[in-house]
Order: sequence, then C-alpha cells, then structure tokens
Amino acid sequence: MADTQYILPNDIGVSSLDCREAFRLLSPTERLYAHHLSRAAWYGGLAVLLQTSPEAPYIYALLSRLFRAQDPDQLRQHALAEGLTEEEYQAFLVYAAGVYSNMGNYKSFGDTKFVPNLPKEKLERVILGSKAAQQQPEVRELWQICGELMFSLDPRLRHLGLGNEGVTTYFSGNCTMEDAKLAQGFLDSQNLSAYNTRLFKVVDQEGKSHYEVRLASVLNTDPALDSELTSKLKSYEFQGSHFRVTRGDYAPILQKVVEHLEKAKTYAANSHQEQMLAQYVESFTQGSIEAHKRGSRFWIQDKGPIVESYIGFIESYRDPFGSRGEFEGFVAMVNKAMSAKFERLVASAEQLLKELPWPPAFEKDKFLTPDFTSLDVLTFAGSGIPAGINIPNYDDLRQTEGFKNVSLGNVLAVAYATKREKLTFLEEEDKDLYIRWKGPSFDVQVGLHELLGHGSGKLFVQDEKGAFNFDQDTVINPETGEQIQSWYRSGETWDSKFSTIASSYEECRAESVGLYLCLNPQVLEIFGFEGADAEDVIYVNWLNMVRAGLLALEFYTPEAANWRQAHMQARFVILRVLLEAGEGLVTVTPTTGSDGRPDARVHLDRSKIRSVGKPALERFLRRLQVLKSTGDVVAGRALYEGYATVTDAPPECFLTLRDTVLLRKESRKLIVQPNTRLEGAEVQLVEYEASAAGLIRSFRERFPEDGPELEEVLTQLATADAQFWRDQVKETPAGQS
Repeated sequence: MADTQYILPNDIGVSSLDCREAFRLLSPTERLYAHHLSRAAWYGGLAVLLQTSPEAPYIYALLSRLFRAQDPDQLRQHALAEGLTEEEYQAFLVYAAGVYSNMGNYKSFGDTKFVPNLPKEKLERVILGSKAAQQQPEVRELWQICGELMFSLDPRLRHLGLGNEGVTTYFSGNCTMEDAKLAQGFLDSQNLSAYNTRLFKVVDQEGKSHYEVRLASVLNTDPALDSELTSKLKSYEFQGSHFRVTRGDYAPILQKVVEHLEKAKTYAANSHQEQMLAQYVESFTQGSIEAHKRGSRFWIQDKGPIVESYIGFIESYRDPFGSRGEFEGFVAMVNKAMSAKFERLVASAEQLLKELPWPPAFEKDKFLTPDFTSLDVLTFAGSGIPAGINIPNYDDLRQTEGFKNVSLGNVLAVAYATKREKLTFLEEEDKDLYIRWKGPSFDVQVGLHELLGHGSGKLFVQDEKGAFNFDQDTVINPETGEQIQSWYRSGETWDSKFSTIASSYEECRAESVGLYLCLNPQVLEIFGFEGADAEDVIYVNWLNMVRAGLLALEFYTPEAANWRQAHMQARFVILRVLLEAGEGLVTVTPTTGSDGRPDARVHLDRSKIRSVGKPALERFLRRLQVLKSTGDVVAGRALYEGYATVTDAPPECFLTLRDTVLLRKESRKLIVQPNTRLEGAEVQLVEYEASAAGLIRSFRERFPEDGPELEEVLTQLATADAQFWRDQVKETPAGQS
C-alpha cells in the first residue's frame, strides 16, 4: 500500500453543506437566478480537471461512466463478488469522492497526489467487469489510458510543480521556471494578463524555443468584430524566442458557461447584475481579462444582493509560478444575522486601519467601503471551498474601485469543526477551551483577515504616462529612513512581480493583520465578546495560529525544499516570527504520546500575547507591508523565504517535527454540495447524505442532460494536448499494487 501521505483514509470526515433555510427564503425569480449561475459554475469547474494533471480528465470520465451505470450500492455488490473486501471498496469510494471534491487527483489543499488505497489489479477487475465496461467499450480504453497514472507515485508525479519538481498542466511538461519567467516578461510587454492562459513550448531542430500562449475562450481563431483582443492574436519575437498568442482553451466547456450566464441575466435583480453578466459573457467568449475586470466593476457596485456570486479564472495558488488563475464559481445566499456584525466591522474599518503599524502614506488614499456579508454557499465549483474570500484579485481595481468580502458561514460551520479526541498537539488543559472558542474566534479572524488584511495597504505605482500615485519627495520608507527607491511600473502587478511567493506572502500579511487587530476591544465588542470571553477569544485565535503553524509542516516537501500550500506556509512563517520573539511566548516541545509514538505540544503563554507577541508581530507586519508597497522583490524574498525555511536546527528541529505531524495528521474534510433541479418553472434543492457515496451521487446527478457528452469533450481536449506531457509520463511505473 502507498505511503499515508498519498491516500485518503477510509474514515475521512465528510460533511454536507446546509443551505436549506437560506434557499427556502429565496423568491422564485431569485431561485432561477441562483440555479443558472450554479449551472454555469459547475460547467466551468470542469476546466479545473484540465488545469491539474494530464490524467485527471480521463479519471473523471472513467468514474462518471462507472457510477452512472451503477450507483455506489449497486457497484458494491459487483465489487464484493470480484473479491474486494468492504474496506477496499470503501477505499475506492473515498478515492472517487476525493477526485470529485478536488476536481482532479491532486489535493486542492497541499497539491499532493492521492491514489486509490487498494491493489491496482483488484480495482481493474471491478472496472473491467462493471456494467459500464460491458455497455461501453470506451471504459476499457479510459482505464488503459489512466490506470497506471492513477496509481503511479513516481517522484516527479507526487506533487504539482514545474519542471523536475512536479507535474502541472498550466505549462507543457518541458517548461521550467526560466520559461515561466520569460513568458511573464513577454505578457507584461504586451499588457496581457496571465490569469486565463496556459503556456505550451516546442523546441525546433535549431534549438529555438517556440511558445504558445493560449487564452481561455469560446472563440478560437475566428476573428470577432471589434474585439479588443484581435490585434494581440499573432506571432511575436521576444528575447530570442518566438511567441504566438492564440485562444480557444476549454472552448466547449466555456460555451456551456456562457449559455447559463445568458439565462441567468433574464432573472437578474438589477442593471448592475445584468451588465456584470454581459461582461462575463464577453470575457469567456473572447478570452478577455479586461472584460472580466469590467464585469468585476459592476459586481463591486452590486451592493448587498440577496444572491451573491462570482465566476472566472480567479486564484493563482496552484500555478507553480503564481500567475495563472484556476477556474472557480460560487453562488450563495446572505446570512443576515452574521452579516450585521460584518457591517459593523466595515463601519469601523477606517478607524481600525489607522491602528495598523505602517505610515498613512502606505495605506490607500481613500478607503472604498466594501460589501462584507456572511453567506450560505449553495454552489462552490472548483478544486476546494475556502472559509472566506476577498475579491476581485485585480490590483488596479482593488486600489481604485474597491472589493468585496465574503465569509462562507455554512462552510465554517462544518469544514473546521474538530472532535476533542482528534485534537492534536495541544496541552490537555487547552482542549476544552479550544473546542468552545475555535468557531467564534475563527469568525473574528476571517472577518479581519478578509476586510482589513487583504483590504489594506497601497501599492506604489508609476503609470504608463510616467505619473506616480505617491509623492516621491515626501514619502519616506520607515525601514530605511530614505525616500522610496522602488515601485511598480505600468503592466506590473503584485502577482507578476512577486510570482512564486506572492500568494503566500499576501496570506501571511492578512493572517498577521487578523492576529494584530483581534487584540482591539472594539473589534471583539462588534462580535459580541467582552471581559473574560473576549480574552478567551484572543487566546484561542492566537493558539489556533500557533498550532496551524506546526500542522503546516505536512505541506512542506524536504526533497525539493519547497512549500505546496500558500496558506499553510504563511502560518508556519507566523509561528517562526512568534518563536523568534522569545521570552517563552511560544514553545513547541517534542513528547511521546500515550500510544508510545512521537508526539508534540505547543504552548502559548497568554500573559505575554500583548507584551511580547504584539510588538513582534507589529515589526514583522510593517516590514511585510513596506516591501509590498514598494515592490521590493529582492528584500521581500529574503525576508519571507528566510522565515519559511525549514531545517532540523535546535531547539525546534522542524524536520523531525514534520515526521510527527505526518504521523498524526487528520485529512481535510470532503464537502458534499447540493444540486438545483429545474422542474417546470420551479427550482428544487436536492440534498445528499454526508458520506463518500453521497458525494458521488451528487456528481452522478450533477449533469443529467449531457454528462456523457461532457466526458467526451473533456477526454478530447485532454487528448489534443497529450503530446505536451508524453515525455513526462511515458515511463511511469505503478507506485503500488
């Protein structure tokens, strides 16, 4: 059997998203709007399979055909007859649920491959003897294509990464980090965003590199009248290499997205929503990020909608270079009680921003009051579901137009709940307090992280006309005492400039803001906490961050000396900062558990949070912001990568502790989401049980009209590009059997 790092355990937690009451309160028109937005999101989410690994679309198609022919209970009878044990069949169900939940065979949180936890030859018997295989010859073909890769734990295939460090389908298999940097330079030179692109490289007989930058769009080579992109779709010479800009990536999938966005427009509540959807349609049709920005402007202006949504190529966490966006789409309904608390936080935001430890010149010229709502998620399509979101991610919009914050209440309610017996690395006397206050403290942290973490800070920019958005003569760098020496040039963004560390650095800054401002009594009062309760919320919030920093070691790869998850790297960095503060504020002590195996305990001295922890965090946070504002990549990397370094140096011995963390890790929960079904003119909510089988059933019923057609589309798209990864995967041994 495989190393436990690369399997999902049979007892993995599975929870269902509860949005029944919020959906019940929607009007018939709002339900129709939510339904078509959900359909658009689910269709678009299929693109993630093509953004993950070469084999992911084939695995998805194979599983979908298998469970369409026989539901999990029917297939169980066949599997047991073929000689599988109950445990082995459950392992297969968990694997299939994991593929659906992560939209691929790599964990969305950690970018680690997971494989079926049963012998390959047994699974092969189940698949080839199934009703699907008997009825459809292509099932055998799908198994022949993806069976080996499904199980392979070849070192290069264990994690997502670029070049020899992993596999990714954002780039062809022969691309390296140098190719990614060259391509980013080309994109910047043409004022093109990387968000909706992939990069494919071919080397000719003379050794010259030819790059295809492919934009995601419905349209392919056909020119469209008055398209702002038409002039960009051509060949270029750049720094001795040949670049060609094309479009049409994911075209059949995006066509489905566009169809349902058009239908949703009929049920929009106002002109902002209509114009927003029209621009999204333009963006996905043409391949235009500028159109998506225009849609995002209307989205920002759509204040306090009953049905909230966002869709597109959004987060760049899984691009090894940190610039390309993974497709995601969500649809949710407002939770009015918690939203009222967030509205009070927004009302206090301008005052709270003044508490942050950097000079006023490093803050936005004007705080653009955002929406901040607590939402109950109906649909979240993509590779995973976050706890909160601060979007859009476009720096120029965030600086001048504003943003929105959302906290996903029904996700928080189930995804982060922990049973006492599964609580690791805490002292016994902390466990009951932690269980009681983790949820409330996390609400506070998410609110501060999204609104005042991601929502704070200014980027110093020189535009295309040479004008600066700061006074070069008067603004002083508080770290050096000198005038500002660096800034962002026209076309440069935070992601393009800080690339591989951009996401993690920004998450670290936002988490630090949350820890720093949760010490403010005004903030705690907004959330209803005073006196001893407020002190407990502070303590558990800081304790949770310290523990998370230790748990983060699961997502560090010693062989490649890199991190696989931005948020967890950020939390480890904060742990290092607090350990460095000294005076016994935080300690991490190796121990032996009651089972005789290695264990560890984290200790946070609550009496020193304000006297020792706050000043240390203040210094660190100021440096983070100053280096971000000034675009000082060299110093920013030195600071951040210094803290993110994992060694076995005493006293903590983090590499040894990592082994302990892996020994005692708890897998991230799988989330079962409902479907919406149009019956006549009414939309029904269809819910499923919280189990691996329930999650599989939800996907079995997700595309009732065109499931086989979609699977055909996915495999055709994957096959059309398979040449770009053939050398990378052609001699891949099965990693287990």
